[in-house]
Amino acid sequence: MSDASSLEALIQALRRLPGVGVKSAQRMAFHLLQHDRAAAQQLSRALAQACERVQHCQRCYTFTEGAVCGTCLDPERDATRLCVVETPADQSAMERTGAFKGLYFVLMGRLSPLDGVGPRDIGVQKLLERAGDGVVQEVILATSFTAEGEATAHAIAEALKRRGIHVTRLARGVPAGSELEYVDLGTIAHALADRR
Repeated sequence: MSDASSLEALIQALRRLPGVGVKSAQRMAFHLLQHDRAAAQQLSRALAQACERVQHCQRCYTFTEGAVCGTCLDPERDATRLCVVETPADQSAMERTGAFKGLYFVLMGRLSPLDGVGPRDIGVQKLLERAGDGVVQEVILATSFTAEGEATAHAIAEALKRRGIHVTRLARGVPAGSELEYVDLGTIAHALADRR
């Protein structure tokens, strides 16, 4: 591989990251190679190590280095509440709030029939089994408020309700610190409908 093709391969690899276009990938590649080779080596080692060691938790499907993640093993967590999220990044965001002390189930995606992603692809059957274990009393659906996220939440809620499992959904509303005139109409309508 020539120098130019090695550089191009690096740029193309960086472009695979979400939100990174050609120019951003070039800037990153040039910066790492020209100004911070130590960081480039560190990034390379960390990425190789993560690919080798990180796997999905056998209970909740988040990322972990062990068979079962620390959250699932924590005896202080409330096992009667199960929060369903789309990705490990969503679980991380929920954890950073410090507001939820239950357990999680990570779908690893959301329903998207146009892309050929159905219930089997995101682990809905495994979720139904987990939620029906006799311990879980409430399933909190914390999927995103996109069309696909809403469809996913609706499909899961219907399946859980048929099994007699109590289901709740994250509330939607006006963001704290926002001015009403600048909030989109759909958000205002949902906030009004979901008012307390």
